[in-house]
Amino acid sequence: MRLPLIAGNWKMHGTIRESVDLAKALRTALENFEGPEVLVAPPYLALAGTRRVFEGTKIKLGAQDMHWEPKGAFTGEVSSTMLKDVGVTHVIIGHSERRHIIGESNDLINKKVRAAIAAALTPILCVGELLEERNMKVTKEVVERQTTKALEGVSPADASSVVMAYEPVWAIGTGLTATPFVAQETHHFIRNVLSRVVGAGVAENMRILYGGSVKADNAKELMGQPDVDGLLVGGASLDAAAFNKIARYKES
Repeated sequence: MRLPLIAGNWKMHGTIRESVDLAKALRTALENFEGPEVLVAPPYLALAGTRRVFEGTKIKLGAQDMHWEPKGAFTGEVSSTMLKDVGVTHVIIGHSERRHIIGESNDLINKKVRAAIAAALTPILCVGELLEERNMKVTKEVVERQTTKALEGVSPADASSVVMAYEPVWAIGTGLTATPFVAQETHHFIRNVLSRVVGAGVAENMRILYGGSVKADNAKELMGQPDVDGLLVGGASLDAAAFNKIARYKES
């Protein structure tokens, strides 16, 4: 059985003080929580402070990106070694904003996935189509290409540690959300792609998260789909009360 994962991506929001305050509010809200696995990915500068707040809890710490080299002359970059040193266990790779705003390629994302695995960090590998690609009815081609390219050179054993995340770009920060039917259809397709790439047994146990304007009022319905194994939450994760409700979707 796949353990659900609710992950909050704080993106480029919050000073260190604001991030610590949010972490404290989240710790209080999730005290004695026995539901799904919970993870938050604060900005880099807030990782140390939030880690201290979460000590002694089950809340895991993620990073929003990483470089593929463990160290070197890469000005402005952050390595897996640095992330592990501050207590990070998961790292988001290939987020749509990295792909379409920063310009990261599938080959670059593949380097990062393999580097994360080598460093014993859990990659949260994001795939998803633009609005024009969905309108052109090439969603399946896009997510298949992104998935297969990102996992090139990754053994089935190593792939078992990867968490997938489907985030339709047209639904991120727009208020639009893929219907549960659309999410399930695409997640099921991604699992079939994974079956071909890493084997059916591994694919069946890999978690696939949905991300795209997730809110407390749609979390339960999304999580009711058989191939939706968790949620990658953006804006709503900046509100401790809202994120708490999402994490407690079973109680609604």
